[in-house]
Amino acid sequence: MINIERILCPTDLTPDSDEALRYGLALARAYNAHLFLCHCVPPAGADAGEREYIKRLLERSIVRRMRDLGRDPECAPGAANLNWEALVIEGDPVVAITQEAAERRVDLICMRSRRRPYEAALLGSTAESICRTAPCPVLVTHPREREWVNLRSGEIDLRRLLVAHDFSDDSELALSYGLLLAQEYQAELHLIHVLPPRPRQEAPEIAWLPASDEDAFKKAARCLKSSIPAEALMWCEAKVAVREGNPYREILAYAEENEIDLICMGVRGAGFGMRALFGSNVDRVLRQAPCPVLIARPLRPSDIQRQTSYVRRETSDV
Repeated sequence: MINIERILCPTDLTPDSDEALRYGLALARAYNAHLFLCHCVPPAGADAGEREYIKRLLERSIVRRMRDLGRDPECAPGAANLNWEALVIEGDPVVAITQEAAERRVDLICMRSRRRPYEAALLGSTAESICRTAPCPVLVTHPREREWVNLRSGEIDLRRLLVAHDFSDDSELALSYGLLLAQEYQAELHLIHVLPPRPRQEAPEIAWLPASDEDAFKKAARCLKSSIPAEALMWCEAKVAVREGNPYREILAYAEENEIDLICMGVRGAGFGMRALFGSNVDRVLRQAPCPVLIARPLRPSDIQRQTSYVRRETSDV
Protein backbone atom coordinates (compact mmCIF):
# COMPACT_ATOMS: atom_id res chain seq x y z
CA MET A 1 0.00 0.00 0.00
CA ILE A 2 1.30 3.46 -0.95
CA ASN A 3 1.01 6.22 1.65
CA ILE A 4 1.08 9.93 0.85
CA GLU A 5 2.02 11.65 4.11
CA ARG A 6 4.27 14.50 2.96
CA ILE A 7 3.76 16.62 -0.17
CA LEU A 8 6.22 19.23 -1.46
CA CYS A 9 4.83 21.99 -3.68
CA PRO A 10 7.47 24.30 -5.23
CA THR A 11 6.26 27.80 -6.14
CA ASP A 12 7.71 30.92 -7.72
CA LEU A 13 4.96 33.05 -6.14
CA THR A 14 3.16 33.55 -9.46
CA PRO A 15 -0.51 32.81 -10.25
CA ASP A 16 0.70 30.10 -12.64
CA SER A 17 2.42 28.12 -9.89
CA ASP A 18 -0.66 28.64 -7.71
CA GLU A 19 -2.39 26.19 -10.05
CA ALA A 20 -0.03 23.42 -8.91
CA LEU A 21 -0.65 24.52 -5.32
CA ARG A 22 -4.36 23.92 -5.94
CA TYR A 23 -3.57 20.25 -6.63
CA GLY A 24 -1.19 20.06 -3.67
CA LEU A 25 -3.85 21.42 -1.33
CA ALA A 26 -6.51 19.05 -2.63
CA LEU A 27 -4.25 16.00 -2.23
CA ALA A 28 -3.01 17.13 1.19
CA ARG A 29 -6.60 17.36 2.42
CA ALA A 30 -7.60 14.06 0.77
CA TYR A 31 -4.75 12.10 2.40
CA ASN A 32 -4.34 14.18 5.56
CA ALA A 33 -0.78 14.86 4.45
CA HIS A 34 1.71 17.51 5.60
CA LEU A 35 2.16 20.11 2.85
CA PHE A 36 5.48 21.92 2.32
CA LEU A 37 5.13 25.10 0.26
CA CYS A 38 8.64 25.76 -1.06
CA HIS A 39 10.27 28.77 -2.74
CA CYS A 40 13.86 28.72 -4.02
CA VAL A 41 16.17 31.78 -4.00
CA PRO A 42 19.71 32.18 -5.44
CA PRO A 43 22.59 31.09 -3.17
CA ALA A 44 23.28 33.67 -0.47
CA GLY A 45 20.65 35.82 -2.14
CA ALA A 46 18.39 36.37 0.84
CA ASP A 47 19.21 37.72 4.29
CA ALA A 48 17.12 36.95 7.36
CA GLY A 49 14.74 39.86 6.74
CA GLU A 50 14.19 38.92 3.11
CA ARG A 51 13.59 35.29 4.04
CA GLU A 52 10.93 36.33 6.53
CA TYR A 53 9.28 38.53 3.90
CA ILE A 54 9.24 35.66 1.38
CA LYS A 55 7.72 33.35 3.99
CA ARG A 56 4.93 35.86 4.54
CA LEU A 57 4.34 35.94 0.78
CA LEU A 58 4.13 32.14 0.77
CA GLU A 59 1.65 32.23 3.62
CA ARG A 60 -0.48 34.80 1.82
CA SER A 61 -0.34 32.67 -1.32
CA ILE A 62 -1.69 29.61 0.42
CA VAL A 63 -4.34 31.62 2.31
CA ARG A 64 -5.43 33.21 -0.99
CA ARG A 65 -5.65 29.81 -2.64
CA MET A 66 -7.66 28.45 0.28
CA ARG A 67 -10.04 31.38 -0.14
CA ASP A 68 -10.30 30.71 -3.87
CA LEU A 69 -11.25 27.11 -3.12
CA GLY A 70 -14.27 28.24 -1.15
CA ARG A 71 -12.77 28.50 2.34
CA ASP A 72 -13.66 31.24 4.81
CA PRO A 73 -11.39 34.22 3.98
CA GLU A 74 -10.87 34.81 7.70
CA CYS A 75 -9.92 31.20 8.32
CA ALA A 76 -6.24 30.38 8.60
CA PRO A 77 -5.02 27.18 6.90
CA GLY A 78 -4.33 25.51 10.24
CA ALA A 79 -7.93 26.07 11.33
CA ALA A 80 -9.06 24.41 8.08
CA ASN A 81 -7.43 21.16 9.25
CA LEU A 82 -4.51 21.54 6.87
CA ASN A 83 -1.04 20.77 8.19
CA TRP A 84 1.47 22.87 6.24
CA GLU A 85 4.58 25.01 6.44
CA ALA A 86 6.42 27.50 4.23
CA LEU A 87 10.04 26.84 3.23
CA VAL A 88 12.62 29.19 1.69
CA ILE A 89 15.64 27.33 0.30
CA GLU A 90 18.79 28.46 -1.52
CA GLY A 91 20.49 27.16 -4.63
CA ASP A 92 19.73 25.87 -8.10
CA PRO A 93 16.04 24.88 -8.04
CA VAL A 94 16.59 21.41 -9.53
CA VAL A 95 19.25 20.48 -6.98
CA ALA A 96 17.77 22.31 -3.97
CA ILE A 97 14.22 21.02 -4.42
CA THR A 98 15.46 17.46 -4.92
CA GLN A 99 17.62 17.61 -1.81
CA GLU A 100 14.81 19.16 0.25
CA ALA A 101 12.45 16.38 -0.83
CA ALA A 102 14.98 13.73 0.20
CA GLU A 103 15.81 15.30 3.55
CA ARG A 104 12.14 15.70 4.48
CA ARG A 105 11.22 12.21 3.19
CA VAL A 106 8.61 13.66 0.86
CA ASP A 107 6.19 11.18 -0.72
CA LEU A 108 5.05 13.37 -3.62
CA ILE A 109 6.24 16.53 -5.37
CA CYS A 110 3.47 18.57 -7.00
CA MET A 111 4.59 21.27 -9.43
CA ARG A 112 3.71 23.28 -12.51
CA SER A 113 5.39 23.02 -15.90
CA ARG A 114 5.04 25.73 -18.51
CA ARG A 115 4.59 24.52 -22.07
CA ARG A 116 7.99 24.98 -23.69
CA PRO A 117 8.30 25.85 -27.39
CA TYR A 118 9.65 23.12 -29.61
CA GLU A 119 12.81 25.08 -30.40
CA ALA A 120 13.66 25.11 -26.66
CA ALA A 121 12.81 21.48 -26.03
CA LEU A 122 16.42 20.29 -25.87
CA LEU A 123 17.08 22.64 -22.95
CA GLY A 124 14.40 20.90 -20.90
CA SER A 125 12.65 22.56 -17.99
CA THR A 126 12.86 22.65 -14.21
CA ALA A 127 9.94 20.24 -13.91
CA GLU A 128 11.46 17.78 -16.40
CA SER A 129 14.84 17.92 -14.65
CA ILE A 130 13.27 17.32 -11.24
CA CYS A 131 11.37 14.35 -12.68
CA ARG A 132 14.76 12.83 -13.59
CA THR A 133 16.31 13.19 -10.13
CA ALA A 134 13.51 13.36 -7.54
CA PRO A 135 13.55 10.80 -4.69
CA CYS A 136 9.78 10.32 -4.99
CA PRO A 137 6.99 10.53 -7.58
CA VAL A 138 6.31 13.91 -9.20
CA LEU A 139 2.88 15.19 -10.24
CA VAL A 140 3.26 17.71 -13.07
CA THR A 141 0.42 20.02 -14.11
CA HIS A 142 0.29 22.24 -17.21
CA PRO A 143 -1.61 25.23 -18.54
CA ARG A 144 -4.61 24.49 -20.78
CA GLU A 145 -5.15 20.91 -19.65
CA ARG A 146 -8.04 18.75 -18.50
CA GLU A 147 -8.69 19.61 -14.85
CA TRP A 148 -9.65 17.15 -12.10
CA VAL A 149 -9.50 19.45 -9.08
CA ASN A 150 -12.60 21.63 -8.97
CA LEU A 151 -11.77 25.31 -9.37
CA ARG A 152 -14.31 26.44 -6.76
CA SER A 153 -14.58 23.67 -4.17
CA GLY A 154 -11.14 22.05 -4.49
CA GLU A 155 -12.79 18.62 -4.66
CA ILE A 156 -10.98 15.87 -6.57
CA ASP A 157 -12.92 14.43 -9.51
CA LEU A 158 -10.73 11.77 -11.13
CA ARG A 159 -12.69 9.70 -13.62
CA ARG A 160 -10.18 8.08 -15.97
CA LEU A 161 -6.51 7.22 -15.30
CA LEU A 162 -4.01 5.93 -17.85
CA VAL A 163 -0.94 3.88 -16.88
CA ALA A 164 1.79 3.53 -19.52
CA HIS A 165 3.08 0.01 -18.86
CA ASP A 166 6.18 -1.57 -20.37
CA PHE A 167 6.40 -4.39 -17.76
CA SER A 168 9.38 -2.80 -16.00
CA ASP A 169 9.66 -2.32 -12.23
CA ASP A 170 9.11 1.41 -12.64
CA SER A 171 5.94 1.02 -14.64
CA GLU A 172 4.75 -1.40 -11.93
CA LEU A 173 5.25 1.43 -9.45
CA ALA A 174 3.26 3.74 -11.74
CA LEU A 175 0.53 1.09 -11.80
CA SER A 176 0.53 1.00 -7.99
CA TYR A 177 -0.23 4.72 -7.89
CA GLY A 178 -2.85 4.32 -10.59
CA LEU A 179 -4.56 1.57 -8.59
CA LEU A 180 -4.41 3.64 -5.40
CA LEU A 181 -6.08 6.63 -7.05
CA ALA A 182 -8.57 4.52 -9.03
CA GLN A 183 -9.69 2.83 -5.81
CA GLU A 184 -9.90 6.10 -3.89
CA TYR A 185 -12.01 7.86 -6.52
CA GLN A 186 -13.75 4.89 -8.20
CA ALA A 187 -12.15 5.86 -11.50
CA GLU A 188 -11.70 3.89 -14.69
CA LEU A 189 -8.21 2.41 -14.96
CA HIS A 190 -6.68 2.25 -18.45
CA LEU A 191 -3.43 0.41 -19.21
CA ILE A 192 -1.52 0.86 -22.46
CA HIS A 193 1.49 -0.96 -23.87
CA VAL A 194 3.19 0.20 -27.07
CA LEU A 195 4.92 -2.32 -29.32
CA PRO A 196 7.76 -1.16 -31.59
CA PRO A 197 6.70 -0.49 -35.18
CA ARG A 198 6.93 -3.42 -37.59
CA PRO A 199 9.11 -3.20 -40.73
CA ARG A 200 7.17 -1.81 -43.67
CA GLN A 201 5.52 -4.43 -45.88
CA GLU A 202 6.21 -4.11 -49.59
CA ALA A 203 2.94 -5.74 -50.69
CA PRO A 204 0.03 -3.32 -50.19
CA GLU A 205 -2.50 -6.13 -50.47
CA ILE A 206 -1.42 -7.70 -47.16
CA ALA A 207 -4.41 -7.27 -44.85
CA TRP A 208 -3.55 -9.56 -41.97
CA LEU A 209 -0.82 -9.42 -39.36
CA PRO A 210 1.77 -12.21 -39.52
CA ALA A 211 1.19 -14.80 -36.83
CA SER A 212 4.21 -13.64 -34.81
CA ASP A 213 2.96 -10.04 -34.73
CA GLU A 214 -0.55 -11.11 -33.85
CA ASP A 215 0.86 -13.23 -31.04
CA ALA A 216 2.85 -10.22 -29.76
CA PHE A 217 -0.34 -8.17 -29.47
CA LYS A 218 -2.22 -10.98 -27.73
CA LYS A 219 0.67 -11.71 -25.36
CA ALA A 220 1.00 -8.03 -24.40
CA ALA A 221 -2.75 -7.78 -23.80
CA ARG A 222 -2.68 -10.88 -21.58
CA CYS A 223 0.26 -9.51 -19.60
CA LEU A 224 -1.53 -6.19 -19.10
CA LYS A 225 -4.63 -7.94 -17.82
CA SER A 226 -2.64 -10.19 -15.49
CA SER A 227 -0.85 -7.15 -13.97
CA ILE A 228 -4.17 -5.91 -12.55
CA PRO A 229 -4.90 -7.49 -9.13
CA ALA A 230 -8.12 -9.51 -9.14
CA GLU A 231 -9.50 -7.55 -6.18
CA ALA A 232 -9.10 -4.29 -8.11
CA LEU A 233 -11.78 -5.41 -10.55
CA MET A 234 -14.26 -5.31 -7.67
CA TRP A 235 -14.02 -1.53 -7.29
CA CYS A 236 -12.86 -0.18 -10.66
CA GLU A 237 -13.42 -0.78 -14.35
CA ALA A 238 -10.16 -1.73 -16.06
CA LYS A 239 -9.40 -1.44 -19.78
CA VAL A 240 -6.25 -2.51 -21.63
CA ALA A 241 -4.89 -1.37 -24.97
CA VAL A 242 -1.94 -2.54 -27.04
CA ARG A 243 -0.74 -0.25 -29.78
CA GLU A 244 2.13 -0.16 -32.22
CA GLY A 245 4.38 2.79 -32.98
CA ASN A 246 6.17 5.57 -31.15
CA PRO A 247 5.42 5.28 -27.39
CA TYR A 248 4.86 8.96 -26.61
CA ARG A 249 2.66 9.52 -29.67
CA GLU A 250 0.47 6.52 -28.89
CA ILE A 251 0.17 7.50 -25.21
CA LEU A 252 -0.84 11.05 -26.08
CA ALA A 253 -3.28 9.91 -28.77
CA TYR A 254 -4.92 7.43 -26.40
CA ALA A 255 -5.20 10.08 -23.67
CA GLU A 256 -6.91 12.48 -26.08
CA GLU A 257 -9.27 9.86 -27.53
CA ASN A 258 -10.41 8.61 -24.12
CA GLU A 259 -10.48 11.94 -22.23
CA ILE A 260 -7.94 10.72 -19.67
CA ASP A 261 -7.64 12.85 -16.51
CA LEU A 262 -4.23 11.63 -15.32
CA ILE A 263 -1.33 9.79 -17.00
CA CYS A 264 0.93 7.65 -14.77
CA MET A 265 4.38 6.69 -16.09
CA GLY A 266 7.60 5.07 -14.91
CA VAL A 267 10.90 6.58 -16.03
CA ARG A 268 13.50 3.86 -16.50
CA GLY A 269 11.71 1.11 -18.40
CA ALA A 270 12.96 -0.27 -21.70
CA GLY A 271 10.23 1.47 -23.67
CA PHE A 272 10.46 4.82 -21.88
CA GLY A 273 14.19 5.61 -21.73
CA MET A 274 15.26 8.91 -20.22
CA ARG A 275 18.42 9.62 -22.25
CA ALA A 276 17.65 10.12 -25.93
CA LEU A 277 19.16 12.79 -28.20
CA PHE A 278 15.85 14.50 -28.99
CA GLY A 279 14.22 14.06 -25.61
CA SER A 280 12.73 10.98 -24.00
CA ASN A 281 9.19 9.67 -24.30
CA VAL A 282 8.58 10.87 -20.73
CA ASP A 283 9.76 14.40 -21.58
CA ARG A 284 7.57 14.51 -24.67
CA VAL A 285 4.52 13.31 -22.77
CA LEU A 286 5.20 15.93 -20.09
CA ARG A 287 5.39 18.70 -22.71
CA GLN A 288 2.30 17.72 -24.69
CA ALA A 289 -0.04 15.86 -22.32
CA PRO A 290 -3.68 16.98 -22.30
CA CYS A 291 -3.86 16.33 -18.55
CA PRO A 292 -1.60 16.19 -15.47
CA VAL A 293 1.15 13.54 -15.48
CA LEU A 294 2.37 11.50 -12.50
CA ILE A 295 5.99 10.37 -12.89
CA ALA A 296 6.88 7.43 -10.62
CA ARG A 297 10.31 7.79 -9.02
CA PRO A 298 11.50 4.93 -6.78
CA LEU A 299 14.84 6.52 -5.80
CA ARG A 300 16.06 6.31 -2.22
CA PRO A 301 17.38 9.38 -0.35
CA SER A 302 20.87 7.80 -0.41
CA ASP A 303 20.88 8.18 -4.21
CA ILE A 304 20.50 11.95 -4.06
CA GLN A 305 24.18 12.86 -3.85
CA ARG A 306 24.97 10.90 -7.01
CA GLN A 307 21.93 12.25 -8.86
CA THR A 308 22.46 15.89 -7.91
CA SER A 309 26.14 15.68 -8.90
CA TYR A 310 24.94 14.56 -12.33
CA VAL A 311 22.49 17.48 -12.47
CA ARG A 312 25.25 19.97 -11.64
CA ARG A 313 27.39 18.58 -14.51
CA GLU A 314 24.44 18.82 -16.90
CA THR A 315 23.72 22.41 -15.83
CA SER A 316 27.33 23.49 -16.21
CA ASP A 317 27.48 21.93 -19.70
CA VAL A 318 24.49 24.00 -20.81
